[in-house]
Amino acid sequence: MQCIASLPNWPQLPCDCLVAGVPDDWKNANHVGELDASLSGLLTKLLESGDVSTKANKLTTLLAPVGIPAKQLVLVGTGASSDWNTNIAFHAAGTAAKSVANRRLERVRFVGFSGSAAEQRAAICGALVGSVGQDLFRKEKSLFQPEVYEWVGIEEENIRRAFAIGESVNLARRLVNLPANYLYPESFANEAQIVAQQYKLGIEVWDKAKLEAERCGSLLGVARGSVKDPRLVILHYRGGDSTTPPIALVGKGVTFDSGGYSLKPTDGMLTMKCDMAGAATVLGIMQAAARLQVPCNLVAVIGLVENLVSGDAFKLGDVLTARSGKTIEIHNTDAEGRLVLADCLDVALGFSPAKIVDFATLTGACCVALGNDISGLMTNNTAWQSEIQQAAERFGEYVWPLPMHGFFSEQIAGKVADIKNVGEGRWGGAITAAKFLEEFVNKTPWTHIDIAGPAFLDSPKPWCDAGGSGALVRTFAEMLSES
Repeated sequence: MQCIASLPNWPQLPCDCLVAGVPDDWKNANHVGELDASLSGLLTKLLESGDVSTKANKLTTLLAPVGIPAKQLVLVGTGASSDWNTNIAFHAAGTAAKSVANRRLERVRFVGFSGSAAEQRAAICGALVGSVGQDLFRKEKSLFQPEVYEWVGIEEENIRRAFAIGESVNLARRLVNLPANYLYPESFANEAQIVAQQYKLGIEVWDKAKLEAERCGSLLGVARGSVKDPRLVILHYRGGDSTTPPIALVGKGVTFDSGGYSLKPTDGMLTMKCDMAGAATVLGIMQAAARLQVPCNLVAVIGLVENLVSGDAFKLGDVLTARSGKTIEIHNTDAEGRLVLADCLDVALGFSPAKIVDFATLTGACCVALGNDISGLMTNNTAWQSEIQQAAERFGEYVWPLPMHGFFSEQIAGKVADIKNVGEGRWGGAITAAKFLEEFVNKTPWTHIDIAGPAFLDSPKPWCDAGGSGALVRTFAEMLSES
């Protein structure tokens, strides 16, 4: 599909669907006036009567409206103009796009989604996300992207950049939505190789033999229960000065998580194809960075395993030795993501990064603390955490910091080994998991992002189908572009 700028005489150009954003102060919106003139005042009558709502994301559809050559007119409320931001732009455009994507269309035109450059890009990303579903294996699709999206009042450069970001969000979503019999460590590594080849990223893939040679005992311990061998993928993007240290992106890629011998119940296991969302997020960010040619150096480390049950699976009470040499008591085999990340973080340290960020669907405790729409931030460096938080706020995604007081480390102190892989009891589980990870970053500025809530939607949103959401790909693509 294509995203292009629309011509000035947009009301009188044919299209399958015209989507118009309508703010509360619609009388002052030039595009509403132009559209109303073509409709002989109909839009004013509908707005004044209340038949069309300007409340954010509220939709009104008119079929074959007289006066414009559009087969369908969709009016989407955008709320108060003073509140217009990247979050509202993303959701309003996504809601409209999703509403018309239930059938094949050739040309859909959007108007009323201008604003700052970031707001323009957010709207385009929202439309790209809204029109793509999780129906990867359905004979009859439920959502269809149109052949062309036209954007009125949007600059060509913002269209180009937003298209690159939106497609990268959808890459992450597609990977999360693939079932575990299609996406497993080796096949994920193959997906990474395709991205690397297409966008000229450096790539190295460690197979089981290489992981053993590199002493990645923590990651290998998790992988033992599966007949599918693990992988570790390292990607390089060089957009900055050769002497500038990279930013390291680390992703948890548990392509299926049964819980191991700490077995999950059926309901808890059903969606565990999504436990590689951190890895998908990192790959999506790397693709976006390469397409946008961001002005910095990046290294990505992605750990890929399945956590299953077998005669050789790791057990409660086992002691694993991580690549760093630290020993780990296993008190819960369902706390496996941090074991994978432990070795990935140590590999990332080998590239002497300026700072590290990891992405992981790590704990249900983070969902208890923050709900399903907010990612948790935990750090050893408040400046790095604040940079991420401020970027997320600018670009319309939700994150929130959790405390990392030193006394939480006492809960992961081991009695048989150096540390254990869970804290004491249920309370503060997201934080004790982060304190475990902190053991593997030395003094390098590091922020852990627990995306367990927003990375996977159990039910659809008005602007996005259920399944993978691609959370935070957009924020990091935009943030790295500003570097």
